[in-house]
Amino acid sequence: MRHDLAFQSIPNVVRAAARRFGDATALVDGDRRIGFRELEDLMLRAVASAQALGIGPGDRAGLCAPNSVEWIVAALGIQGAGGIVVPLNTRFKARELSYILRRSGARALFAAASFLGTDHTAELKRADPDLPALTTTVSLPGASGAAYMTWGQFLGLGTASRAAHRAIDRLTPDRVSDVMFTSGTTGHPKGVMLTHGQSLRAYGWMSTQYGFRASDSFLVIPPFFHCFGYKAGWLASFLHGVTVIPMAVFDAGRALELIERERVSILLGPPTIFHDLLHHPGRGERDLSSLRVSMTGGSTIPESLIHAMKKDLSFDIVLSAYGLTESAALVTTTRVGDAEETVARTTGRPIPDVEVRLTDASGGQVPAGRDGEIRVRGYNVTRGYWDDPEATAAAIDGDGWLHTGDIGHLDAAGNLVIVDRKKDMYIVGGFNAYPAEIEKLLLGCEHIAQVAVVGVPDARMGEVGCAFVVAAPGARPTEEDVVAWAREHMANFKVPRHVRFVDALPRNAGLKVLKDDLRARYRGGER
Repeated sequence: MRHDLAFQSIPNVVRAAARRFGDATALVDGDRRIGFRELEDLMLRAVASAQALGIGPGDRAGLCAPNSVEWIVAALGIQGAGGIVVPLNTRFKARELSYILRRSGARALFAAASFLGTDHTAELKRADPDLPALTTTVSLPGASGAAYMTWGQFLGLGTASRAAHRAIDRLTPDRVSDVMFTSGTTGHPKGVMLTHGQSLRAYGWMSTQYGFRASDSFLVIPPFFHCFGYKAGWLASFLHGVTVIPMAVFDAGRALELIERERVSILLGPPTIFHDLLHHPGRGERDLSSLRVSMTGGSTIPESLIHAMKKDLSFDIVLSAYGLTESAALVTTTRVGDAEETVARTTGRPIPDVEVRLTDASGGQVPAGRDGEIRVRGYNVTRGYWDDPEATAAAIDGDGWLHTGDIGHLDAAGNLVIVDRKKDMYIVGGFNAYPAEIEKLLLGCEHIAQVAVVGVPDARMGEVGCAFVVAAPGARPTEEDVVAWAREHMANFKVPRHVRFVDALPRNAGLKVLKDDLRARYRGGER
């Protein structure tokens, strides 16, 4: 089924689900159990409320909250009114959030009043009280007497109405649904524009191939600010009548409890999640027989992990995939029936109507088996970076090929094998970490004169950051000082886990830092 043509828009998926699945459970969030008809009503109220705030076609609204019913309803309300959702990483600090809100021109912000000890609304107001476009902040969920509009007050602005339905009716597959900011090698995040149709088509196909069905329950652990949790998570589920169980913060013990209690059958996520479930001391006490479908990615997957997921976690299907935000986060995937070796060693074949080409330094296509840069062309490729035509032109050439910067090759069966990632990028527990951005933030510390960050192996997280620091004149910071400063000023996954102090950074004749030398120093234990 061409899901972009069948459903037109993300909010219309919920309207269709209400007709198809009625009072079947759509969401389980703590003690709340919400059926598809009730979800439609909440969405329509949110659409009308967003319209009352002045959100209309093309307006951007930031959304910074943990996985929850409110995140989903807020996103549907913004999109239903014709607006564009700007998902925000809940681990970001105020300075990082401020940059994205300014860059996107967001006129509204929906933010958690408190999450992981941080009040994002209060922190943002202190850091940047004069965001030019921002007119309304909704505390989500908000306490009585909060300085901002509470979630209840927001929903009270509107009711399910014909006007809300008409707004959804006007949405088309080619309308931008979200701008997802992804950090880059320039040190500044770039806003990736994706449309309703791209997401519906990609994840409608994926969820059908993976065997999603109305009797399933999906414990969604990857965060909603990422395509893994949002599009491969609740959106893919609603297309098939799957019950969604949002998890705000991953805790292996709590996850095992929910799997048993809610008979969870679908669980997607980075390898870290499955590693922790397998090694939790309480695993043997839980009934995990309901687990059926899994997909993991984000780093190399040991074949032993896939075997353990089937044997000890009861999965029937374990798959792997590859994508990046600029490609709607889906380019290739293995298929049901592929051997464990194929799932572990490769990321599978391209999805339908998407081309993958491997090229050499001059742009020429390389034959199967030889390494080259991965280029992607198809309906899933972003419409461009928000308000950044130069970056768009640098990433997507005149023939429509997205230059990923990732290195890989195709095996004899056409499966894509990733051999290296975007230069210098590393992945921490499923989160992309970009050294240029982290270095830019670390230079804000008065004790640091120069810094270079590289990814190094870590048994649990896959990779973590190691910062090589040249101290400022007269300063004598310790490793603990640098890590503590970083924890105050950047998202946790960006914080270097190791710090090495050096007199000077190794550079070539062009003064470029030789990061291969730094990786070798780390491997050799040199400080």
